[in-house]
Formats: sequence, C-alpha cells, structure tokens
Amino acid sequence: MLKHIDQISEQAFLLDFGSVINIELSKYVISYSNYILKEAKKNKSLGILNCVPSYNKILIQFNPKNNIKEKIKEFLLFANKQNLSFTEKNKTVEIPICYDDDFALDLEDIATRTNLTKNEIIDIHLNTDFYVYMIGFMPGLPFMGNLDKTILIPRKLSPRVEVPSGSVAIVDNLCVIYPHKSPGGWNIIGRTPQIMFNKNSNNPNLLRAGFKVKFKKISKKQFTQLIKKNGT
Repeated sequence: MLKHIDQISEQAFLLDFGSVINIELSKYVISYSNYILKEAKKNKSLGILNCVPSYNKILIQFNPKNNIKEKIKEFLLFANKQNLSFTEKNKTVEIPICYDDDFALDLEDIATRTNLTKNEIIDIHLNTDFYVYMIGFMPGLPFMGNLDKTILIPRKLSPRVEVPSGSVAIVDNLCVIYPHKSPGGWNIIGRTPQIMFNKNSNNPNLLRAGFKVKFKKISKKQFTQLIKKNGT
C-alpha cells in the first residue's frame, strides 16, 4: 500500500499511503508504524528516532549526522514487503459528554444548517461508534471518525481564538476532543470532564490510534461533579 517515500527535511522521511481516509487503510498504517518502531528499538543502528502515523502518512525522524538515509530507505522498503497485520487491542473507551447549551456552543447553528433538531444531532453523535485515526495537533487530541453523513458540516469561517478544554467538536465526518484550551475552528457540540492527556502518567494519552470511542450523555450537574473529582 506504500505509494512513495519523500525526504521532507535533512532528518525526516514522509511515507505516503495515498489520499483516502478509511479504517482499513488506517489499520495498515498503524501496523506499519508499529513494525518500524519495534525494529528501530531492536536495532539502534538504524538511527530512527521517531515514527508518527496519521490518517494515511507516516513521518520518520532520523539522526542526520549518521549518514544513514539510504539504509533507512532500504529498511522501509523491506518493511513494505512484510505481511503486516493490525495487532492493536480492540479497546473501546467510554467518554462522558454534556450537551448543555453552555457547552454546546455551535449546536444551535448545526441544527439550523442541517435541518435537524438538537436532540436528533445528539442522538446521532451518541449512537456513533467512533474510531481513533490519529493523535495530533496537540498532545492527546484524537481525530475520530466516522460521523453519519446527515450531520456533515464544514469548519467555521471564523475560528475561535480560545476553545475551552474538553470541548467536543465536529467537522465533516470527523470528531475531536480538545485536551487543552486552544484556538480552533471546529463546531463545538458539547464538553467532557474527562482528562485526555496527563503528562505525569507513564501513558499520558487516554486514547491512541486504533481505539474505539463511545460517548455517554451526562447532565451539567454530573459534569461539575466529575470535574471536581478529577481535580481539574
């Protein structure tokens, strides 16, 4: 499935697997990435420092001082010939979400633009089995699909300077959770009290590529209680 390998800097290759975004390709990219990480850990002479998968690309970072670009290329092409299989645990994480008007900042606008009621949009969101394609943009932020086509909606024309931490937002058929306060142009439909990234943990990301996510509706009172419990 590997299309080509591009050198994008003196210390990085970009592996291109095409332009489509689907679960089948994502699982292959994750398997490919896991294989590279495993082999790089066993064989330090490869000089691979990091390996980061996305929807359909993998970024390979290496040490430019070792003059090993051709050796790494040979290894990557060798990896492409292996019979790679998806070995991630089929883990589903339940994440609480509050759709109260104070948190669902764009729900009314989404309802107007899709000709659906707010409750219909909430039901669609709750009934979606989300798949985590990648973690990116900031530590702990998951890009998840695939939302029903009835609520496909583009980015906001004017991004917010500040999106509250825990905001759950959608664009097209994708959904994200902002782990920290930041700028953002996605349409916010709710907020979670769940901690998505804990820098003091051995595994700081709550989610990882290949996981599944189900949202569970909670009240504003429950949201406040969980915030206090989490100490956030």
